[in-house]
Amino acid sequence: MKRIVTIQDFSCVGSCSLTAAIPVLSAAGVECCGIPTALLSNHTGFPTFYSVDLTQELTPISEQLKREHIDFDGIYTGYIASVEQIDLIRKFIEQFRKPGAPVFIDPVMGDNGKMYAALTDDYPEHMRKFISCADVITPNITEACLLTGRSFNPCPTLHEVKEMLTELCNMGVKFAVITGFSEKGKLGAVGCCDGKFTECLTPKRDVACSGTGDVFASALLGAVLRDADYAQALEIATRFTFEAVDYTANADDRRFYGIHFQPVLGKYIQMLDSIEKRSSDG
Repeated sequence: MKRIVTIQDFSCVGSCSLTAAIPVLSAAGVECCGIPTALLSNHTGFPTFYSVDLTQELTPISEQLKREHIDFDGIYTGYIASVEQIDLIRKFIEQFRKPGAPVFIDPVMGDNGKMYAALTDDYPEHMRKFISCADVITPNITEACLLTGRSFNPCPTLHEVKEMLTELCNMGVKFAVITGFSEKGKLGAVGCCDGKFTECLTPKRDVACSGTGDVFASALLGAVLRDADYAQALEIATRFTFEAVDYTANADDRRFYGIHFQPVLGKYIQMLDSIEKRSSDG
C-alpha cells in the first residue's frame, strides 16, 4: 500500500484541508499521513474560530520522522500559512522526496479575486518558487492569476486559461490544473501536460461551500496514485467533486460546515475501479 504525507491545516469541525484529504485519499486505498500546519477549532467559513499556529512544530516532527526512517510515496501540500512555513516545507520535501515520488502542491492563496488576508504581499513570489519542485499543482483562477502576475478576471476565456497553464508549466510544473473555469453554464477544470490540454466540465450548481478545492485536489492525487493518467485523474476528480457539490446543494443542514463528500465516496471508489478495469481489459 502506498503511503503519502499531506501538510496543511486541521480543522476540528468542518470538511476541508486535512479532514477532507485524509478520508478521500484513504478511499483511494492510500495510507494518508497528516502533518498539521495549524490547528483550528472550526474552519474559517464560520463567523469566528480559534487557531493555534504550529510553525515551530514542523521541524521537530520532520526530524522525528527521519529518525524513525519513515518514507513516503508522495508529498501533498495544501494551505501553508506563511512564507516561513513554505521554507520549512521545502526543506521537508528535499529530505523526504523519493525518486519518482510525486510532489503535489495545491497553492492555496485566495479566492474571488482576493488573496487571503493572513498572507503577506510577498507570498505569491515565494509560492512561485515553491511550485517549481511540483509534479502537479491545482490553483483556482484567483491563485493562477496571482502566480502568473495577471490581473484578476473572474471569467477568463479558455484561451486565457490555456495561456496561464502554459506559463505555470514553464515554471517547472509537469501537470498544471486550473479549477473553477466556467463556460456555457458549466463548471470544471482545465489541465496541461507537455503542451497538451485536458478539459472537464460538469453542470454548474448554485451552491458555495468550504472544502471544494481540497476535495478536488485530494481526489486528483488519489487517482494519480492509483495509476490513472493525468487526463483520467482530472476527469475523476471533476466528476467526484460535482457529485459532492450536488449532494451538498440538496442537503438540509447548513452548508458552511463544508462540502458533503462523505456520502458519495463510494462513487469515487467506483470511478477509480473502472479505470483499473479498463486498463486490465486492454
